[in-house]
Amino acid sequence: MTRKEKRSTLQGLLFIAPWMVGFLALNLYPFCASVWFSLCDYSVLSQPVYLGIRNFQNLIHDPVFWKALTNTLLFAAVSIPLSTIVSIGLAVLLNQPAGAQGFFRTLFFLPCLVPAISLAILWQWMLNGQMGLVNMALRPGLDFLNNLFGCTLRAPDWLNDPSWALWGLVLTGLWGTGQAMVIYLAGLQEIPAELYEAATLDGTSAWQRFLHVTLPMLSPVIFFNVLMGLIGALQTFAVPYILTGGGDGPGRSLLFLATYIYQNAFDFWNMGYASALALVLFLMIAILTLTAVHFGEKKVHYEGR
Repeated sequence: MTRKEKRSTLQGLLFIAPWMVGFLALNLYPFCASVWFSLCDYSVLSQPVYLGIRNFQNLIHDPVFWKALTNTLLFAAVSIPLSTIVSIGLAVLLNQPAGAQGFFRTLFFLPCLVPAISLAILWQWMLNGQMGLVNMALRPGLDFLNNLFGCTLRAPDWLNDPSWALWGLVLTGLWGTGQAMVIYLAGLQEIPAELYEAATLDGTSAWQRFLHVTLPMLSPVIFFNVLMGLIGALQTFAVPYILTGGGDGPGRSLLFLATYIYQNAFDFWNMGYASALALVLFLMIAILTLTAVHFGEKKVHYEGR
């Protein structure tokens, strides 16, 4: 290399050096250490003792692990489609020409600015079975149905009933759909108006234009939001942990893999088993992400292709 090329290379390396140091110290080393500890009996306060794959064998026969895995996958399977439908619906509504667009867009986006801890405390009160705002809103409708049909419907005790706790968490997650809504809104505004004009001239209805123009053109944005939502849902921790007061909910209905990892690492001081659980979670996220990417290559429409 010439002297100028060497100087340019050195300058480039110096610019990326802080990122490389951060990546090696805060990402790569902890990951490699976690893989090693997953093969050990390690309590942080003592030297790790190599066990081989015993932690993974114990994991297979651990009913609490399977309960946490089931809750995690069920939450992802319910929350992601529901939040996608709600956020796309809001984006389409807020993209219509009407007055006070900026006000309503800001109004629906504001909940995303609330920190997770504050959000969980707020919804802990809103989902209260006796005096929560959600049940107060439901009671008039339930009373009407009870009087009309002579039934005895009651508002759910969201955080104390195992059959309703997970649905309460899904309802909490809908509070933050404004972030995805803004991304969908930006995607909608990038769709060429000529496509809608041509579809209208062909005699299509508004619903047909949505199915055959809006959704295909919005598919890259949908793919991105669903993928980010999947990764986030599988790592759910803060909100259910605070909603249950640091526990795992009635009948372990709000026990997720991330919560179970935390409990083993910092409550039971079983860091080796926690590392094995974390590795399983990592592999699950990686496999599902690669599967989604493979599916997206066939189904997602990119305008430049």
